[in-house]
Amino acid sequence: MMKITDILSQETMILSLKATSKEAAIDEMIAKLADEGKINDVSLFKSEIMKREQESSTGIGDGIAMPHAKTKAVNTPTVVFAKSEAGLDYDSLDGQPAHLFFMIAATDGANQTHLETLAALSRLLIHPDFVAKLRNAKTTQEVVDLFDQEQGAAEAEQGVTSQNNEAPFVVAVTACPTGIAHTYMAEDALKNKAKEMGVDIRVETNGSDGAKNKLTADEIERASGVIVAADKKVEMARFDGKHVLETPVSDGIRKPEELINKAIAQEAPVYHHSGEKDSDASDGKRVSIGSRIYKDLMNGISHMLPFVVGGGILLAFSFLLEQYFPQAKTLTDMLGAISGGQTGAFMFLIPILSGFIAMSIADRPGLMPGMVGGLLAATSNAGFLGGLLAGFLAGYVVLGLKVLFSKMPKTLEGLKPILIYPVLGLLITGGLMYLIFDPIFANINTFLVDQLQSLGTANAVILGTVLGGMMAIDMGGPFNKAAYTFAIGVFTTTGNTDGAFMAAVMAGGMVPPLAIAMATSIFKKKFTPDERQAGLTNYVLGLSFITEGAIPFAAADPLRVITSCVLGSAIAGGLTQFWHINVPAPHGGIFVVGLANHAILFLLAILIGTVISGLLYGFWKKEI
Repeated sequence: MMKITDILSQETMILSLKATSKEAAIDEMIAKLADEGKINDVSLFKSEIMKREQESSTGIGDGIAMPHAKTKAVNTPTVVFAKSEAGLDYDSLDGQPAHLFFMIAATDGANQTHLETLAALSRLLIHPDFVAKLRNAKTTQEVVDLFDQEQGAAEAEQGVTSQNNEAPFVVAVTACPTGIAHTYMAEDALKNKAKEMGVDIRVETNGSDGAKNKLTADEIERASGVIVAADKKVEMARFDGKHVLETPVSDGIRKPEELINKAIAQEAPVYHHSGEKDSDASDGKRVSIGSRIYKDLMNGISHMLPFVVGGGILLAFSFLLEQYFPQAKTLTDMLGAISGGQTGAFMFLIPILSGFIAMSIADRPGLMPGMVGGLLAATSNAGFLGGLLAGFLAGYVVLGLKVLFSKMPKTLEGLKPILIYPVLGLLITGGLMYLIFDPIFANINTFLVDQLQSLGTANAVILGTVLGGMMAIDMGGPFNKAAYTFAIGVFTTTGNTDGAFMAAVMAGGMVPPLAIAMATSIFKKKFTPDERQAGLTNYVLGLSFITEGAIPFAAADPLRVITSCVLGSAIAGGLTQFWHINVPAPHGGIFVVGLANHAILFLLAILIGTVISGLLYGFWKKEI
């Protein structure tokens, strides 16, 4: 292991802190990091430090504060040591002034050695004698010598408490949101107190480098009780039937004797696991409804994206072959079959979206009814909006069933996942989609087609604007299908084979993915790395007239995306009719532009619509 003083050097020490308030102290220590070139973004680093403070104060008591953050703003893992002789109010857990400060700056990719060294530093600070020596230190060299001596002594004594079959035995798990300091301080506090009390203990740590010293099934079985001192979720299913004491990680540091006594006396309630997976919430706090919905939505979208990308690229390639190599019909037909239509990847978009939304809400029992509900939406006129509804409907239906059957005898628990949830979940979700929601969307679709037919071709510009806008409303759903079907109908049955209205729907359908791609390229700070990657794919999908590439973004942010895209698509569609553009091909996008009577104007209409939608969405979207 590295020496602690390799990351806590004399250059990053402040032996006379000038600050008199918590935030001023944080600013002074951050300034020291910046002066020594240890961080590259002061604003980002401070925001991460303050975010950790909002979760719970890092003033752990006994005059010590350990603000810490793990972020890309850090160049080199470093610890700032600072002292305040007078002390200052740091919102410490014991309400007392803080005198010693350790600001831990960890890199996003901190290696194993650095993480172990930070853990070793944290463990030393639960020893009162050592803390007293630090408070009396007068020079930076004295601080360095104290840490070197104490770390050497600690490593010599390193090891788990020896087992004594006559002694009480408890197990514990410690974890904090960042997994840098409090996790290991709680571990050592529990171990040291257990040693004083003559109690055998095994402590598992859930630090930033993952779970260490994982508890075995045998250890959990023979333990009198379990202590979970954590500020984030840990794996709980293994403790089913044990007396489990759940408490903040700070209690593990400040109240180890009380926790151990309660565990030995089995004063904690018996934990009964629900049989579902443990929540992946990272901070143990109550999650807002909006955050929960967004998380569920993202689960569906992330699983749908490979189908959009894989199917979309292959479908675009099939268009290219069909246009320029018509003799390769077998290959074109194969690519079309595996990427789109009724058999290919695109057929799975809506079912996958719905199924994994439902699975995020209700775990595995929600997957099947969610996928079937999505399939019903995909094979009717419900579109992707119907798929969204099906996913959330299935998830909350299954959640309702879990509540309804929560009081069943334990001997019948096995019936829930194999009989009750799949049968009733499918019946209720499928029934509601089939009887209520699919007909509603079908009626909307029929109404739209009727309205388009009544408009006729008397006012081509208005009709082109309407058709272009409809292509972007639901990007493959009933509005999109109604507009495209109308254009195809005119193209094939009315003798208007010059493709005037096909130009409108094609331009309108190309704008959404191109606008998304443009927005993610220009407004990079407003999109996650995954969204920017998906945005690049939308260049290809948009040029190929594959509107579905924009669905993940529309599903995640419907108001901004759909509104922005409808405006740009409507303008693009109207311009094609204003400039009397014809595209005598039912699909193909950029690959059939050569067939247009005014190819440059057709591209210009698409470009204008894309710029309008892309800029509107980019300016409107909030930063991450």
